[in-house]
Amino acid sequence: MTSRGMRPTVRVCCIGAVAAIVSLGALSTVEAAPRARSAMGPAPVGLPPPRPQDLAAPSPALPVPAPAEQRPAKSIESHSPVSSTAPGEGACMRSLGAIAGNRIRQPDAKQYPATDPACRVQEPVVVEALAYRAGDGPGVVVFAPPVTISCAMATTVSQWLDDTVQPLARGHFGRELSRLQVGGGYECRRRNRSTAGPVSEHATGQALDIFAFVVGDERSGGSRVVVEKPAGLVQDRFLKSVRQSACGAFATSLGPGSDTAHANHLHVDIQPRRSAASRFCQ
Repeated sequence: MTSRGMRPTVRVCCIGAVAAIVSLGALSTVEAAPRARSAMGPAPVGLPPPRPQDLAAPSPALPVPAPAEQRPAKSIESHSPVSSTAPGEGACMRSLGAIAGNRIRQPDAKQYPATDPACRVQEPVVVEALAYRAGDGPGVVVFAPPVTISCAMATTVSQWLDDTVQPLARGHFGRELSRLQVGGGYECRRRNRSTAGPVSEHATGQALDIFAFVVGDERSGGSRVVVEKPAGLVQDRFLKSVRQSACGAFATSLGPGSDTAHANHLHVDIQPRRSAASRFCQ
């Protein structure tokens, strides 16, 4: 018979044996991982882990545009003196032509042969008449003779006549403005018709010369106000008011008293100056 005093010893030995077996199994598991890694070879230093094969391939990268300085510059094509950036009517001409009473049309390019590449008109129009707001409906100012200018210039002239000149004519004479005697629109030449120097604003169609304002019908009591020599105090005040308004509506305004080249007419233009807010008025 086995004594009860021997039993605790046997149990301790068994527990120790089991612990030893578990410890050996754990040791073998820990040692297996380094062996598996050594079979794959050392992992590269500083690189991300390899991409799993079961993931889809990355989408191709989009092309990156070249910097602006490396892009090829657009070639500048030569244009005839009177030309449009696109065939047919442009947005400006459609907008101006949609106003009731305006009579404008596209010029015949054959009448303006290409002589100087600096003489170009952006979206040219032939202005026959421009409308203004009147008490009994739209009125019309006829251009005599019809003049070729840029559509932007025609738009500025239209707003000036409607907002300022027509109210001044009605206030001074009690009649509506009916006609403009003009003599200078597009013309490929240098300033003041000199043989040297910068190109005139007329060469780009952004200028207009006005020689007289006709108020009402001359055959029935109307008045012709000549820019060079107004007749009487009322006409003189009317012209002074018109010239002052032109200084705000246009970038440049020149008339009698400024120089000999503008002694008999009022020159207005929208040729951009150094500052959009600057004006040259004489």
